[in-house]
Amino acid sequence: MAASSSSSPARSAELRARLETIIALARLLERLENQPGAASPAQYQQLVARLKSLLQEDGLPQEALNAVLAAHPATAELYENLHYEHSGLCRSPLEQAVAAETQVAAMLSRLAKRH
Repeated sequence: MAASSSSSPARSAELRARLETIIALARLLERLENQPGAASPAQYQQLVARLKSLLQEDGLPQEALNAVLAAHPATAELYENLHYEHSGLCRSPLEQAVAAETQVAAMLSRLAKRH
């Protein structure tokens, strides 16, 4: 049982370091997305490859991952592309996506009637 308790703090530290790295890379990707030309294509590709690798590893708490993706749209888009075969290009439940589309259609219809 002692081995289990000693691996838990190590696992927590490893997970925390991984999340901190993902957040740092996600922030950098956002900056690069908003400042085209701020990095060379090779630098951009290297950043995306590293972030992709971290996002594909198992063991990230879903709640933490969702928070990172909600705060960093470019990383969320990358994540959606990585998981396309399972969920398409939508991390939100289907019901939410359909409701949002229905609301937009209704709004566009109202706007069209005004003009």
